[in-house]
Amino acid sequence: MWNYEKRLEFPVNIKNPNPMLAQAIISQYGGPDGEMGASMRYLSQRYSMPDRKVAGLLTDIGVSVL
Repeated sequence: MWNYEKRLEFPVNIKNPNPMLAQAIISQYGGPDGEMGASMRYLSQRYSMPDRKVAGLLTDIGVSVL
C-alpha cells in the first residue's frame, strides 16, 4: 500500500559545513521558541476555547505551522 523511498526532493551538496549555522537553524525548528513549540501551543490551546470557530482557527494555524 505504501511505497517509501528515502531520497531528498532536491540534491544537497554541502561543501563547507557550518556547525554554528546548523545549530541556529535546528533551534528555530525544535527549540523552545521554534516552529514546533509554537505549533504545539496552538494545538493545545484549542481545547480550552469555548467557541468552536476559534478552536477550529487554532487547529488550522497549528497544523499549517508544521
